Amino acid sequence: MSEKAIRRVGMISLGCPKNLVDAEIMLGQLAADTEVRITNDLGEADVVIVNTCGFIDAAKQESIDTILEVAERKGKGLERLIVSGCMVQKYKSDLAESIPEIDAFVGLDHLEKITEAVTGEVDDAAPARRKMSVRLYEDLPRVLAQGNAHAYLKVSEGCSNPCTFCAIPQMRGKFRSRTIASLVREAQQLQTQGVRELCLVAQDTTRYGEDLGMASGLTKLVETLLAETDFRWIRFLYAYPGSLDWSLFELMGKEPRFVSYCDIPLQHVSQSVLERMRRPGSPREYREMVTRMRELVPDLSLRTTFITGHPGEGPKEFGELYDFVEWAQFDQMGAFVFSPEDHTLAERMKDLPTRKTAERRRAKLMELQQKISASRNQARVGKVYDAIVTGVCEETEHLLEGRIIGQAPEIDGRLLINDGIDLLPKDLPAFARVEITDAHPYDIVGSVTGAP
Repeated sequence: MSEKAIRRVGMISLGCPKNLVDAEIMLGQLAADTEVRITNDLGEADVVIVNTCGFIDAAKQESIDTILEVAERKGKGLERLIVSGCMVQKYKSDLAESIPEIDAFVGLDHLEKITEAVTGEVDDAAPARRKMSVRLYEDLPRVLAQGNAHAYLKVSEGCSNPCTFCAIPQMRGKFRSRTIASLVREAQQLQTQGVRELCLVAQDTTRYGEDLGMASGLTKLVETLLAETDFRWIRFLYAYPGSLDWSLFELMGKEPRFVSYCDIPLQHVSQSVLERMRRPGSPREYREMVTRMRELVPDLSLRTTFITGHPGEGPKEFGELYDFVEWAQFDQMGAFVFSPEDHTLAERMKDLPTRKTAERRRAKLMELQQKISASRNQARVGKVYDAIVTGVCEETEHLLEGRIIGQAPEIDGRLLINDGIDLLPKDLPAFARVEITDAHPYDIVGSVTGAP
C-alpha cells in the first residue's frame, strides 16, 4: 500500500463524555486498519468525522456549525466528510437535505462501520428514519482521544426516565446495562494504557444493573473495580434522584479510592415544575437528600445542574429554586435555559416564560453560585489535597494545571500550580499532594508539597 493510498482521518467529537466514548470506539476501529492513519491535524486530514451532539438547541447548533465549517474544505484537500452521533440518529434526513457536502452517515448502532464510511465502501450506516438506538457496545478497542490522565467507562446505554424536556431517549434508546465482567475487562485494558483516573458514566449511572436484576448494582460494580484494578481514583457521573442507593455513599465514605464527589443534576426543586418535568422528589426530599449525602461523606464535593425557564416556572417557582441553591451551597453548579426539543411533551406545554426571562433567571442563579463557589474555594486555602497534575496550562507555559479530588475532568474548575513543580516527576500526568494558596470563583491555585 503506497503512502498516497493511506487516508488521513481527523475527528471532532462534540457533546458529553458518553459521546466521546463512542468516538474513541470509532477511532479504535480505524486504528486497526492499515489503510487509515489517524491525525490530530484537521488541516492535513483527507477525511473528517464530526461526531455530533443533539442534546439541546445550543448543542445542535454547535454540531451544525462545525459540520458547515468542515464542509468549506471540501475540494480543498478534504475528500470526505462523515457525520456520526446523536443528530444522525434523529435528524439524518434533514442533515442530508440541508448539507449535501456530507458524504456518509454513521448512526449510534453502526459504530463498527466507520472504517467502511471512511474508505467510501459505505455512505449510509444509519437508520432510514428517526429510530432509537438499541445496541450495547462491549469489548471493542478504543483509542483515547484526550490523553491518559482520565478515561470514561460507559456502564450502560440509553435512558428510561420519563423527563418531559429531554429527547435523549429518542436517540439513545431505553436503559440497558453492560455486565460487570465486560466493564472490568475494559477497565483493566484502560489501566494497561496508563489511565490514571477512571470515570464511570451513563445517562442514568445510579440505575446501573437494575435491568440485569441486580440490587445496588453500581455499588457492586465499584467494589469489583476497586478489587480488580489499581486506579488511584474511581469517580462516577451522574446520579439521578430517583435511583439513589445509599450503599454507594456509604462505600464512598470509607473507601479513599472511590473519590468523594457526586454530580446529581436535579434540574429544578419546585414541586409544580418537577411534576411538569416528570421528575421525582420535592424540595423537602432534596434538602434531606443533600444533608444525608454530606453526613455519609463529610468531604463530599457536590455538583448539580438546573434548568431555568421550563414551562410552568413563574417568579414563585424560580424563587424556590434560588433559595434552595443559596441553602445547599453546592461546590459547583451549572444552569441552562430550557429549549423545547422536538417530539417531547414539554415542547407542547403552555405557560412558557420568555427566553429573555429564562436567560435573566439563569444569569441570576449563576451569579449566586459564583459567590458560593468562590467562598467554598476560599475555604480550601491553606489545606493540602491529593491532586492529579495533567500538564502545562493552556494559557501559559509557566503554570501547570490539574485537579483535586473535588474537581471532575472537563466540567469543573482547574487547579493551577505555580510552585513546587520540581517535586513532580518529569512524565505527566502524575499524582501529588498540593497545598492550596489562592482561590478564584472556579479555579484554585496551589503549590506541590510532595508525593501523595
